[in-house]
Amino acid sequence: MSKPVPPPNGRPAEVSVQLFGLKRSGATRAAERFFKERRVKVVFVDLGARPIARGELGRFVQKFGLTALLDLEGQAYEKLGLAYLRISEERLLERVIQHPEVLKLPLVRGGKLLSYGDDPESWAAMLAG
Repeated sequence: MSKPVPPPNGRPAEVSVQLFGLKRSGATRAAERFFKERRVKVVFVDLGARPIARGELGRFVQKFGLTALLDLEGQAYEKLGLAYLRISEERLLERVIQHPEVLKLPLVRGGKLLSYGDDPESWAAMLAG
């Protein structure tokens, strides 16, 4: 059996997360603060300035389902009339990309682990694994 090779300088490899959210979102700011307090590199993608890529959103939809990611009680969801519309999931995805405020933000990707919304337990699991 071979011994594991320690990382350079004897320090653990740098952990980083990708955080998708809106600057004005309290939950997004809380997630960013959570990771920064633990000295984790955060790559922040402001969905107000740049829409999420369809493939990236698809990862979250595949894992959690589109309905779980939507903030069904939020003002944006009601304002867009999504509760009353009968549209395909494809069209709904287009609306979500255009209006990210209907999502339970933030969407967080740490390696292969994903989480959505205000979920410190999942964030801690990303750092442990």
